[in-house]
Amino acid sequence: MEDSRSKYEAVIGLEVHAQMLTNSKAYSNDVNTYGSTPNTNVSVVTLGHPGTLPVMNKKTIENAIKLGLSLNCNIAENQYFARKNYFYPDLPKGYQITQDTTPICTGGFIDVKSDGNSISRIGITRIHMEEDAGKSIHDIDVKDTLVDLNRAGVPLLEIVTEPDMRNSQEAYNYLTEIRKLVRYLDICDGNMEEGSLRCDANISVRLIGAPEFGTKVEVKNMNSIRNVQRAIEFEIKRQIEVLESGGKLYQETRQYDAVNDTTHAMRSKEAANDYRYFPEPDLQPIQVLQPHIEAIRKEMPALPSELFEKYTSQYGLSEYDALNLTDSKGIAHFYEEVIKDTTNFKSAANWVMGDVKSYLNSKGIEIQDFPIQATKIAAIIQLIDKGEISNTSASQRLFPAMIERPNTEPLLLAEELNLIQDSNEDSILTFINKVKEQHPEEVVRYKNGEKQLVGFFMGQLMKVSQGKADPKSANQLLRNELEK
Repeated sequence: MEDSRSKYEAVIGLEVHAQMLTNSKAYSNDVNTYGSTPNTNVSVVTLGHPGTLPVMNKKTIENAIKLGLSLNCNIAENQYFARKNYFYPDLPKGYQITQDTTPICTGGFIDVKSDGNSISRIGITRIHMEEDAGKSIHDIDVKDTLVDLNRAGVPLLEIVTEPDMRNSQEAYNYLTEIRKLVRYLDICDGNMEEGSLRCDANISVRLIGAPEFGTKVEVKNMNSIRNVQRAIEFEIKRQIEVLESGGKLYQETRQYDAVNDTTHAMRSKEAANDYRYFPEPDLQPIQVLQPHIEAIRKEMPALPSELFEKYTSQYGLSEYDALNLTDSKGIAHFYEEVIKDTTNFKSAANWVMGDVKSYLNSKGIEIQDFPIQATKIAAIIQLIDKGEISNTSASQRLFPAMIERPNTEPLLLAEELNLIQDSNEDSILTFINKVKEQHPEEVVRYKNGEKQLVGFFMGQLMKVSQGKADPKSANQLLRNELEK
């Protein structure tokens, strides 16, 4: 199989549906909330009663523009909505209001990591606004399908890529970046497990160097980024095996089974679906003017790629540190608040990625619930930089105390805990003499050339001083005294 696989390359495109974080639905004032009692966030508009009319949710347009700008897209000035006609039991109107010929965003791209340190540019074909269908539930009643229409009419952004990905890792990285982006922009919470971010993968294989694409298969029902990667891997392997055995691939929709890590056929797509698109007669055309686009651009937050560039080029952080800090908007924002009060960017990164994130993970909470203010983390760093407390004391004793008493100033708490380091030479010399008296044999060995024992003596010095001796001052004094 490995030999066969080396003859082929995969061609992959993704379609991502992102449910928007709006207070109301796309074309009605019905509440847009996840987790409500089934069929409670509905009205005559959601239920498609005769005579009801849709009303455009302005927030969905602003969200689409934000995402389009962040993905380097062209924003269409004039847009029309269309009816996409098909029947499902969870689509009450019998049609979906969407954008067909005039998607709001076209022609964008995003750069993602590929093999090693190389970068792949993934083209964005289009982003369009539409409404979600309700949810059919098959696993509660063994005989019947239950329908929850709370999701019907929830605003969606569909992001369609060019077939630019060539392996499952690129798809994984792309989807990770898209999820990060919609979270930074507060467009979508990105929770694939809850269905607020959904992904369909279009996959084909062809012989390396072949000019034409192979037969495309669409895979659905993937509820995590990892499962998208696993489904693509399985499908690439399956398609190659079919071709190598002399079989034929069919254009079809397949469903991913995460338990067995396989895909199985749902329906054929040999014939094009006839959705009978026609202009939506009940919604006025939309015109988006350039001044409005620029106003939205000015309100956008710094994006992950911008922060990454700033952290590596201006602050001198490693790519690893920058990636970790920008992985979450909340963490990046907290780091930004810390460095308002300290220029020790590396130490600030260490504290945020180390002590702060460890505490969050241990408690299972998010950064917005972290009890210590960013300014006080900066104050701890300043105490260390001034030599007033040691890094070890700050991490092991001051930080836990700050968790318990977050409103107390770090300096006052350090004094109360007796953590302030002693940089007075007379005091340190007293500690050094005590260490020399306790370890006369090691003093002789040091003078006979075993200079590596300085580490041992420093350890004993910190023990005798109960960690209060300033290491910077003590180290040179210790060497001087041992050389006498």
